[in-house]
Amino acid sequence: MTVQDHAFTPDLIPSQVPTHWYNLAAELDEPIPPHLHPGTKEPVGPDDLAALFPAGLIAQEVSADPYIEIPEPVREIYKMWRPSPLIRARRFEESLNTKARIYVKYEGVSPVGSHKTNSAVAQAYYNSIDGVKRLTTETGAGQWGSALAFAGAQFGIDVEVWQVRASFDSKPYRGFLIRTYGGTLHPSPSDLTESGRAMLAKDPNTTGSLGMAVSEAVEVAAQNPDTRYALGSVLNHVVLHQSVIGQEAVVQLGEVEAGADVVFGCAGGGSNLAGLSFPFLREKLHGRGNAKIVAAEPAACPSITEGEYRYDHGDVAGLTPLLKMHTLGMDFVPDPIHAGGLRYHGMAPALSHTVELGLVQGVAISQHDAFSAGVQFARTQGIVPAPESTHAIAACAKHVANSDKEQVVVIGLSGHGQLDLPAYAEFLDGKF
Repeated sequence: MTVQDHAFTPDLIPSQVPTHWYNLAAELDEPIPPHLHPGTKEPVGPDDLAALFPAGLIAQEVSADPYIEIPEPVREIYKMWRPSPLIRARRFEESLNTKARIYVKYEGVSPVGSHKTNSAVAQAYYNSIDGVKRLTTETGAGQWGSALAFAGAQFGIDVEVWQVRASFDSKPYRGFLIRTYGGTLHPSPSDLTESGRAMLAKDPNTTGSLGMAVSEAVEVAAQNPDTRYALGSVLNHVVLHQSVIGQEAVVQLGEVEAGADVVFGCAGGGSNLAGLSFPFLREKLHGRGNAKIVAAEPAACPSITEGEYRYDHGDVAGLTPLLKMHTLGMDFVPDPIHAGGLRYHGMAPALSHTVELGLVQGVAISQHDAFSAGVQFARTQGIVPAPESTHAIAACAKHVANSDKEQVVVIGLSGHGQLDLPAYAEFLDGKF
């Protein structure tokens, strides 16, 4: 595979916030299949997306530029927690009896404790310059909802969140956080929307899904001219914003190692793993590295390892464009596992495309194995990982345990699990 020749590559100093987002799609010979209009089945254009997204984000969604400058107001807010630390997990290494050198890129230092803030701030900014006063969105475990509520507070935008019912009930503290930042919160499906009422009529006891919550948030945004929709994962512009993670990690790792041999990240919608791994793939495409990328997904929602690669809607009601992605089907309702952020039926088109190109491989991790690894990590390193991140930690542990092979491994620790302790309690009590 060859790489397009781009003369400009921005420098990244470890002690500074990246100045540009990185767009891997611009460097691949084989383009990502376009999104299709749900009615005409033709590629969507800017006008088709204008009811949901501001002009700046629409431009990023279809951009062919490898680097897009981060606006200064966004960088100033990023400086509250970026660059995030890259940590050598020596005690975790010892517990695994391995010669592998394990590094953790820790996004739990953000104001809301997860990587989601990287895109939330950017999306709130672009909506603010278009004069948008209200945003709707969905959230699973609540990381994205709290991140967007925080970002909305920075730019004077009201935020309305539909949270998957299973997580709304089991993770009340994320709901408290959303409300503290000024957001309005509803369980999904709700009786506030036509799509929500239809879902409840079909199954009054449904635990909900991200696809259902997306439908509700999109419906409200599309019906109100003063409102736009914000998506926490999957689309290209979200993946783009998360690239600050991997750009920093490449430089930070370069200070102490020649590069990474394997990169592990959890994958639900795909933005976290793509944000971490795409800059490592950039290094590979340019002959500066050869990292193997592993997407650790839940066995309860295995879109990469068991899903089909085809066009599908991003929501249950079929309101979103058709996306070419690995999917379990828009109607798929996963078990109510504690990793609520990974309970999505499809995978980001950009990440799905790299899987098809052989640049990324998937592995499915059971909830029990994930939490077991999370507890081991917490007891050795002191950081309680988010349930989502435990999947990447478990995949890494299986790869390096009792190995004499010297290798450099990077784990994307997408957030902390301080608000998920009831889930850890269930594991420790032997309930799963």
